[in-house]
Amino acid sequence: MSKVLGVLVIARNGDREEFYQDPKTYEPSSTRSTPLGAAESHLLGSYLRSLYLSPSSSSQISGIKHGVVDTRQVHFYAKAGGEGAAIFDSTMAMLQGLYPPNPNNKITLANETTIIAPLGGYQYIPIETVEPVNDRSLEPWTDCLAFQQHVANVYASPEFKAVTKSAQPFFRSIRDFVFGRPTTLENVVNIYDYINTQLVHNQTYAYRLPPTLIEQARNFANYHESAVFSANELGGIGNLAGRTILHSILDSLDRISFNGDPVKFLLIETSYQPFISLFHMLGLTKEYPELIAIPNFASALAFEIRRGPGPEIRDFLRIKFKNGSDEGFQTYHAFGHKADIPVTEFVYKLENYAITSQKQWNAACNLPYDAYATRDATSVSVTVQAALAAVFFLGVLALVKRVWKRRGAASRERISSHAQSVPSDVKCGTAL
Repeated sequence: MSKVLGVLVIARNGDREEFYQDPKTYEPSSTRSTPLGAAESHLLGSYLRSLYLSPSSSSQISGIKHGVVDTRQVHFYAKAGGEGAAIFDSTMAMLQGLYPPNPNNKITLANETTIIAPLGGYQYIPIETVEPVNDRSLEPWTDCLAFQQHVANVYASPEFKAVTKSAQPFFRSIRDFVFGRPTTLENVVNIYDYINTQLVHNQTYAYRLPPTLIEQARNFANYHESAVFSANELGGIGNLAGRTILHSILDSLDRISFNGDPVKFLLIETSYQPFISLFHMLGLTKEYPELIAIPNFASALAFEIRRGPGPEIRDFLRIKFKNGSDEGFQTYHAFGHKADIPVTEFVYKLENYAITSQKQWNAACNLPYDAYATRDATSVSVTVQAALAAVFFLGVLALVKRVWKRRGAASRERISSHAQSVPSDVKCGTAL
């Protein structure tokens, strides 16, 4: 059995309230996590603990602590944009399952008093949030002109139009269950999200909904998102979600493989879009067509770095995917391999397509390097325009005041000079 040197896990958030995305720009609305979502994420954390931290597991990460967390060995990221609130809550719940309260999480004071952390040894683990304002790795598609054009091209394609035509019977049958929401293929992701949310949380709705409609909605939504978040070329704009998170993947593999870095387990909690893009980029959808879909809540994609069996001295990458809380990990092979892929080959095939900086993201999105990130990504924001206008106005006003001040001073000087040359009786008469 090959030794597991370290693991990177990309996880989707758990169940949440309804979530709306603009069909053209993918600008997100707000949403909140639910107790169901927290339970799903906690279950995922417990599963990962049993697999990668438990001493009795054949996949235990070599040298990792399994009781009280050693924060030097782990690193956790959570997406803060879009569904950020629900994603952060899911990360917290997942970590409670991964590192549950432990009575050994304690400290002995100088007076020999022993203090156990609250809640029976609750473990407070740092989470690094990733916001699109300064880091595009987990939400690169918003404010991206080239991606918006890609979405428009997908909608205008002959294939999309053909699917739209075939979907008309479904859209006619669903109108009474979406309450005024646009029943179009462009908006089908929001339709599916609404139906699925109501089906889980609204008993009256669940009793009324015909059983086939949710499956049809899911299938059309899967087609829609697969078309939007993929491209024929690895470097295509449709793969933007995969190309930006790819930088984090390659960096994590490098940290684990480098003996001087103590990190052994990394987790990125995010939304579903990078999963779709990565499955296409890794060639998995060709071999495993079931992956052409939106992953379920609390899904996880694991990249295990394993030491090859002797006399092999290279490290290999094993890719596993768990679609939601009801399944265990299944192993998938990238790029047509029939076994684990060497880490060096994986990096070689993908490193040139990773977007590693704001400058590269701007270039991919057809934006100038110093572009101000706004909702339309084409000009300075309205707020900034107003501020600039105010500054300009104040500047002009100050200039006018200065000119009038100078003119007034000059005028007073002329009057004073003229007054000195006029006889006193005339000056008194002038004053009257």
